[in-house]
Amino acid sequence: MSDPAGRDVFLPVSAQPSIDALCEQAERAEELGYDRVWLPETWGRDAVTVLTSIAHRTDEIGIGTSIVPIYSRSPALLGQTAATLQEVSDGRFRLGLGPSGPIVVENWHGVEYGNPLRRTRETVEIVKAVLTGEEIDYDGDYFDLSGFRLRCEPPEPAPAVDAAGMGPKSVELAGRFADGWHALMLTRDGIRERLDDLRRGARLADRDPDDVRVTLSLTCAALDDGERARESVRQHLAFYVGGMGTFYRDSLARIGHEDTAETIYERWQAGDREAAMAAVDDELLDSIAVAGTLDDARERFARFAAIDGVDHVSVSFPRDATLDEIEATTAALAP
Repeated sequence: MSDPAGRDVFLPVSAQPSIDALCEQAERAEELGYDRVWLPETWGRDAVTVLTSIAHRTDEIGIGTSIVPIYSRSPALLGQTAATLQEVSDGRFRLGLGPSGPIVVENWHGVEYGNPLRRTRETVEIVKAVLTGEEIDYDGDYFDLSGFRLRCEPPEPAPAVDAAGMGPKSVELAGRFADGWHALMLTRDGIRERLDDLRRGARLADRDPDDVRVTLSLTCAALDDGERARESVRQHLAFYVGGMGTFYRDSLARIGHEDTAETIYERWQAGDREAAMAAVDDELLDSIAVAGTLDDARERFARFAAIDGVDHVSVSFPRDATLDEIEATTAALAP
């Protein structure tokens, strides 16, 4: 068994009444000894502005995007952004990116969701090229770039570029081209299966798989009221599997829970939220998330942190968690 994984915080996008509140959560994570705070970019505040504010309010904790969609900015702009955030944070930044999903990309950004695997690969390659400071000459299926280089000094060291993925091919891509893989909503057995894909990708690129950092985003609720914690996480899982497109449902089916995934989806789409939540039984809940009393949650969290091949576990929160519940969970699961 490997050493327990490092510990990060996945800042919530639902319970964010202000940028100041997010900065306070990052400051608290730093005080508690967490390694990094990650911020996703959905359809609320943009991640770049918030992370810039956090960089100015903290001293040592790492910062990163998990994830910024590859369809909302050009690869060159993503490279410029990564270089700038690395400068602002004095070298504490990691860029986590991924395709997101067609619901967000097409209905919010108004961009066609085409061939996410190829587009992710090209984006990673271009961003890493931009960060070298050398002139770009890139001929891809989606992007052709030439004649420009970063106008400022390239960051030293260059920030790492991570890729998110749930399916075998996307995880293989992360292992082959990115500096890290962001995993989410996978059972412990499912994580192990995808780690095989990551290692295969690394070998295809003649890389050491141990050089590709694995960060698991783990939904957690550690509260005095254990039943409230479990209900909150159950609702969170049902929402994503039942209401956020096919990716989460397909991922759950792929790791041996096809019938459950379909039941959650059908009940959620029919408007029966309670029945959808009920379909997330205790066994599935505890294999994919951490929820319960403070002591129970710590014990369950340790099982994920001990998975061989997982380098960092990011404490994430259910979408309906209150600020007080976020604070309680963050403190309970601190390193």
